[in-house]
Amino acid sequence: MKHILRSFFSFCLLLSLTLVQAQDPSPKGERAKQTTPVKSDPKNTKTDQMIPEAPLPLVKINPEIIKNDSIPVKTDRYGIRIGLDLFKLTRALYDKDYKGIEFVGDYRLTKKYFLAAEIGNENKTTDDDRLNFTTKGSYLKVGFDYNVYENWLDMENIISVGMRYGFSTFNQQLNSYRIYNANPYFGEVPVIPSGKKFDGLTASWIEVVAAVKAKVFNNVFVGFSLRLNRLVTNKEPENFSNLYIPGFNRTYDGDFGVGFNYTVTYFVPIYKKKVKPVPVPKKADKK
Repeated sequence: MKHILRSFFSFCLLLSLTLVQAQDPSPKGERAKQTTPVKSDPKNTKTDQMIPEAPLPLVKINPEIIKNDSIPVKTDRYGIRIGLDLFKLTRALYDKDYKGIEFVGDYRLTKKYFLAAEIGNENKTTDDDRLNFTTKGSYLKVGFDYNVYENWLDMENIISVGMRYGFSTFNQQLNSYRIYNANPYFGEVPVIPSGKKFDGLTASWIEVVAAVKAKVFNNVFVGFSLRLNRLVTNKEPENFSNLYIPGFNRTYDGDFGVGFNYTVTYFVPIYKKKVKPVPVPKKADKK
């Protein structure tokens, strides 16, 4: 009976070991590769630490990527801007008594200052209450503009104030006139034709200019300006006043005039300058 019980317990033990080994799908060799036993440190309570099979691969950084991702150096473009005054060019379409053209231009001298000039020609017939006369002549204006607008990034817009010195050579022709009648009881005095010419006339003046130019396309700018004029010299003929001066426009109170233009210009870049960063002042340490 003892031999039978001993054989029965031996068979059960062998069967249990076989079942445990069948439930583990990984062979002994793979289990041995996955973990490597580490000798336990008596000072360390952790045992059987896991060591990875191989270290992670190192990623190499391409220096070209760093170069391309760097911030580009900001530059300002310098060159000549030339164009036309559309106001004078289109005025002849609705005013039969006017013909004129004006060319405008500027050159960027520094970051804020521009050399500016306008040259033009006018033929204007003025029909007043007492006078009808025609003015023909040419003019030239030179001066500067100062850009008060601080552009963002690569913007090139301009909000400027400036001055001009203008000079005009012209002639006047008195077409007809009417004598002033202080007592029109018997009716107005009829118009008297004349045709008298006054040649070799000149005038010069100073202008204060406020202007705006906006970039609408690549290198194309549209703008307008307002001008307040003050005569410096004015050569007048005898018995006739220069009521209209080419480039100056009509005179008011003898010496003052106003002007306006609407321009379209094209910018021709010549060279570029790097923009130097403005140093930021350090704040004083608070005690």
